Parts: sequence; structure tokens; C-alpha cells
Amino acid sequence: MQAYENIHQLYHLMQTKTAANLAGPYKVGVDLGTADVVLAVTDTHGTPVAGSMRWASVVRDGLVVDFRGATEIVQDLKAEVEQIMGVKLDRGATAIPPGTVGRNALACSNVIAGAGLEPVRQVDEPVAAARALRIDHGIVVDIGGGTTGVAVLKNGELIFTDDEPTGGTHVSLVLAGAYKISFEEAENLKKDSSRHQQILPVIAPVIEKMATIVKKMLAAHGDFSEYPVYIVGGTAYLAGFEQEFGKAFGREVHVPPHPLLVTPLGIAMFS
Repeated sequence: MQAYENIHQLYHLMQTKTAANLAGPYKVGVDLGTADVVLAVTDTHGTPVAGSMRWASVVRDGLVVDFRGATEIVQDLKAEVEQIMGVKLDRGATAIPPGTVGRNALACSNVIAGAGLEPVRQVDEPVAAARALRIDHGIVVDIGGGTTGVAVLKNGELIFTDDEPTGGTHVSLVLAGAYKISFEEAENLKKDSSRHQQILPVIAPVIEKMATIVKKMLAAHGDFSEYPVYIVGGTAYLAGFEQEFGKAFGREVHVPPHPLLVTPLGIAMFS
């Protein structure tokens, strides 16, 4: 599947801090997440060229809460990728949770503008993920830190997109309470793959709640029982997540490789 090859390629480029030898003009996408900020670059065809990421807490529940910090991180990522590629990047796209309006919606574009990237497009996060996965018929569930967005596409057209306040932050809060540790320690525990089997029974109820919320969200808009379901976002990295979510959802779901990088790649493709 070409979409999965692109995701693997972006991951490899980010890990090796190298750039693909592809001609411009280039497209830039910036994903301001609750736990991380990712900058991805593609060529005009959507093939990854370079990228970089920083763990950060500059966004909460889809809202930018540290404008200066977010801007400085995007500046750093931009400078790093420019050095890797040997070119100047001057335009970019960003994304927001579905339903974000007003100044909250403008904040993400203002961040990348402050970092030296002219904002050319702003897209709903699950719609960006669908573009990266090259889905024209299916459901994309983007589980962020504080929000979970859903996009449904039929024959290449977006039927609806929606967002609910649940995500990876809730997983960390449950872990913090269960193990009597700080939120930051819970975040690190969640990232430790060697502990996933141990923590899965603790966080299974949270995953079940996420699946139930998404199921009700979809039921309110029609019967999509025949649509394939794809889940992206950092929380989907958890070993066993795919099975637990699918069990509660009532049918099989798919988690693509490196689910944290799917939305950033899609944002770049919209640039």
C-alpha cells in the first residue's frame, strides 16, 4: 500500500535526519499536538522529503496554550529541516480539531506564521489523516491528546467530520491515579513499549470509552457498518490498543504504521 510506504519513509527520514532527493516545489505541514509538534515536508506528489518532531506541551484539548513556546518549537523544527534539505521553507499548512472556530482556529495558523511560514491552508485533523492514508471511502479516527476527531468519506467526498473531548490525556490521568505517579511520569510510562502489556488492563476501560464515544458519534449520522475504520494518533501506538478498541467498537479496526506521523503527513499534502 503506497500510503503505508510513505509513512514508513517519513519515519525513516526523521530517524536518520536525512532528506529524500526529490525535486521541489515542496509542501510543508505542521501538526501542533497535545504531546508533540511535528513538521513534515513532501514533494508535489505527497512523497515524504524530510521531517522532524519535538515532544512538547504547548497545546491542550486542541487549543494553543503556550503561543510563544509553540512558535519557538516550530522555528527550531523549520531551521533543522531547512538545514537537512539545504533549502528555505516559506509556506505551510496546519490543522485543527473539527469544530474549532474563531480565534482558537486562527491560533495554529498564527503560530506557523510567527515561525516564518506563510499559512496557506488549515484543515481538520482527521481529514488530513485520510489524505495521507489515501482513503476515499472509509472512517478515520484521529485520537489526539485531549480530543478525538472523526472523518467519514464516501466515494472521495467528506460526508461529515466531528470531534469529542477524549484522548491520550485521559489515558495518562488513569495511569497516574492507578500507579500514584505524576502526570509527566504517566506520559513516560505510556511511551515505554516494554510496559504496555502491564498497563493494558488498567487503561482498557478508557479505550472502551473512546470506542463507545466514536460509535455513538457515527450512529448519529447514519449506518457506516460497511466502512473500514482507520485509527491514527499517538495513543494508537499502545500495544493491544487496536484489539481493545475493535472489541469495544464491535468490529475490526486498522492502525497504520507510525500512527503519530499520519496526520502531519496529510497536512503537508494539503499545503
